[in-house]
Amino acid sequence: MQLNKCELRQTKPSRENYVNLPRAPIVLLLDNIQSSFNIGSFIRLADAFAIEKIIICGDVTITPKKLSKSSRNVDKWVCIEYSNNISNSLNDLRERDYDIFSIELCDESIDFRSVTYNKPCAFVLGNERNGVSADALINSHQQIHIPMSGMGNSMNVSTAGAIVLAECMRQKLINNALV
Repeated sequence: MQLNKCELRQTKPSRENYVNLPRAPIVLLLDNIQSSFNIGSFIRLADAFAIEKIIICGDVTITPKKLSKSSRNVDKWVCIEYSNNISNSLNDLRERDYDIFSIELCDESIDFRSVTYNKPCAFVLGNERNGVSADALINSHQQIHIPMSGMGNSMNVSTAGAIVLAECMRQKLINNALV
């Protein structure tokens, strides 16, 4: 039988304690993503996996009210930063010893399942129409892709992020590399 809201809440830490819990050393960089649905989905993913933060890069026109609505109000539990320059954000993460992966099908990309995610990780996810920017690709350690078995060449950006994030978290849980 499905758990109700009160039963689910009993399995969670208190709101006061939650803000002080450690986060998984994972950062999502949203490279000019424009859809409030996609941004909200990423915020919900960040909350579900308790990752370090999301950095929203570029010109975003989503309002705070729309952000809360699209994220189902979990935005208050997720660290969200804004950046006008993705290269600066990536350089900062590189200096902090993060492995940086752009999720983009390109000449140098490899299957995301062939990567070992043992260090702190940053994942760059690109614009719905144009993909990951050239600056982000140049400043990444590796480009990764999700093999597509069907006739389509791509999938929704937040779905791609969920697939890669789930694999990264799976590996970190197995290897006790979450902190």
